[in-house]
Amino acid sequence: MVRRDSDHQQLALLADLAVPIEGQPPPRSRIYCNRNLRLDQIDMVGFDMDYTLALYKQAEMDRLSIEATAKKLVAKGYPDTLLSMTYRTNFPIRGLLVDKRLGNVLKTDRYRYVKKAFHGTRELTSDERRQAYQLKRVRPDPRRYHSIDSLFALSEVTVFCAVVDALDTPLSQVDYGQLFDDVRTCIDEAHRDGSLKEIITSDLARYVEHDPDLAPTLHKLRSAGKRLFLLTNSEPYYTDAVMGFLLQGGLPEYPSWKSYFDIIITSASKPGFFMRNDLSFEEVQSNGQLQPQRVKELQRGRIYRGGCLAEFEKLSGEPGDSVLYVGDHIYGDVLRAKKESAWRTLMIIQELTDELTAMEKLTTEIARVDKLERRLTALQDGLRERQTMLKALQKVLDEPGAHSERTVERQAARLRLRRGIDRIRVQIKAVEGEHAELEASVERAFHPFWGSALKAASELSSFGEQVERYACLYTDRVTNLMQYTAGHYFRGPRHRMAHE
Repeated sequence: MVRRDSDHQQLALLADLAVPIEGQPPPRSRIYCNRNLRLDQIDMVGFDMDYTLALYKQAEMDRLSIEATAKKLVAKGYPDTLLSMTYRTNFPIRGLLVDKRLGNVLKTDRYRYVKKAFHGTRELTSDERRQAYQLKRVRPDPRRYHSIDSLFALSEVTVFCAVVDALDTPLSQVDYGQLFDDVRTCIDEAHRDGSLKEIITSDLARYVEHDPDLAPTLHKLRSAGKRLFLLTNSEPYYTDAVMGFLLQGGLPEYPSWKSYFDIIITSASKPGFFMRNDLSFEEVQSNGQLQPQRVKELQRGRIYRGGCLAEFEKLSGEPGDSVLYVGDHIYGDVLRAKKESAWRTLMIIQELTDELTAMEKLTTEIARVDKLERRLTALQDGLRERQTMLKALQKVLDEPGAHSERTVERQAARLRLRRGIDRIRVQIKAVEGEHAELEASVERAFHPFWGSALKAASELSSFGEQVERYACLYTDRVTNLMQYTAGHYFRGPRHRMAHE
């Protein structure tokens, strides 16, 4: 008997189905998906540099920024004690708001209600927080509030809160807005005058992680036919130093770090890069000078600066929905890219490693919190049911001419309902107390001051809401792309509303 081709195809299909499918990468190597994305439909992948391709050693970076800022503040007339005082670098997290009017630092939930607040490093009491913020949602007006939306900005909060603690006495009158503006100005000056970057580039291994998987990751994407580009706000000389440290000599196929990229853009001035449409690119020559001719083509191996999204898309010839951009800054990289273009986004969240570690350790406690919340819902449903029955029974007893033979029975039923209501109220109070204590313990395990960066109790934090809303994908490092094929289909979780 001759077997038909369709039979062969069917057997081949069954053989394929018999091959075990590999599971997902471990949590710390996984890329998490908010909305569906097919990598086989991505033709071009772009990368930010700082805190994306280059992961900085945060403790060293904070120390360096704080020392430089303190020196500049003292030069502005602030007390010399700022040079020797202790700075709590473990205090701030990403996603906070600085209230420049009151000198407070806030964490809000996705609805912009304040869930935690500190004045300096002193936590406000519930009454203080309620009086200052609970009457209405916080609207992040930049004249009053400043968002801490990058790891680079953590040192701003550290210095600001330490100086508030030092200067805020009963007899002093601190202009918190001026103080914060001075802190920001000093940090910006330290970066603009090159003093910080000079120190970093003189000892890159001290400040920048060297990930041996970075070169193979970029090579894997190129080998799959993806075009790669670098889009960074850093200056050409600093970009050259850092990228050389990360990639030079990584793979023999690439004689220079520039060989990994089809397009290299520095000094991009994001988020302005995404919002302007009238800026041209300038080519940076080997001597650091700018080529005077207008750039009409973005060539591989060349370094450019400036430009804008419209010019990039015109010169690269790449439609927006086939571009995946990888960055760490929720506003400058992810939000503006989503709002101003059709680019897909992958956000790098270094803190995700700590978040996942805490979640693993707290599996039992988080499950208990969920159970207590379900218990509270059941108790409150039972309370409402008994209160409705009591109200109906009371109405019957209050009617004129109620049947006297059943009055005693109904009064006994009313007494039982009242006792049942009292018992449920006692149970609710006990469960609420355990829930509050356990939830506070869980938050402290994520971070001693603020809890999870992505959550505010059972709600998303404002930062977590932005990640969910604007990042198609998120992970803790670029090299996690090694765990996936170039044609991988990332599927977002099915969204469920409360009634589902």
